[in-house]
Amino acid sequence: MKEFIKKNEIWVFLILAPIICTIIVYARIKGLIPGFAYTHGRFYSLLLLLIIIVKFTRGIEGIKNIFKPMLNWRVNPKWYLFSLLFALTIASITLILKGLYYEGDYNSFLKFDHTAITLRSSLVILIWAFVGEVVWVSYSVRELSKITKPFYASQIVGFFWTLWWVPVVYLNAGVITNLPIIPLLFNMLGAAGMCTFVYSKTKSGICVWLLQYMLNMSILILPVSPTVGGTATYTVFSIIYFITMLIFMYFSNFTKIISLKITN
Repeated sequence: MKEFIKKNEIWVFLILAPIICTIIVYARIKGLIPGFAYTHGRFYSLLLLLIIIVKFTRGIEGIKNIFKPMLNWRVNPKWYLFSLLFALTIASITLILKGLYYEGDYNSFLKFDHTAITLRSSLVILIWAFVGEVVWVSYSVRELSKITKPFYASQIVGFFWTLWWVPVVYLNAGVITNLPIIPLLFNMLGAAGMCTFVYSKTKSGICVWLLQYMLNMSILILPVSPTVGGTATYTVFSIIYFITMLIFMYFSNFTKIISLKITN
């Protein structure tokens, strides 16, 4: 059994992650766990699952390796700035397009949700983003990148990331409510791709952590969530985020090819 899990470690984790989340959601529906335990438990159980699997297959050194990218903070400051502003920029572009569609009605820019930027809520989302970075990027993308190209690795992770969200969407009790599945898929594929892009440029889990944190905060602060901005707004945001990710990935690979030709 250990050899099988060790050989298929990444796939065991990716399959078990949405299953564990489904069990937690089911327990919440049946009233077996309180709201607080459900809200935080689905994130912490994800990290705990990963630690248990890696400890079983690779021991303490394997666990240390998972968190290793979080120690790399010495990167060009432009990547910190990029991580801070990317999602906010995509959200702003979405709202500009919405304003143009409604013939110059840009009132949506004024609808800030100030409750999303309280100290407590910001810290909670920051912790959740940390878990997401460690689980989906520092571990999953890095492991899958050993057997396939980083772009494909990111999209596989984005797919399973979406599966992890599906039971939460069914219960409609997440950080963001009323999430439509297909736009959510585009959002997660885009998020996984952009996290992979930033990591490939920086090898820093901190930059990826910040990027993911600002994605969550941007959707909450600016009216692009389905609850505040409507399903259409969130759909446009998700598609723009996804397409922008594809553009970054394409030109990143193109630049590498040109660089290799010049070097050769």
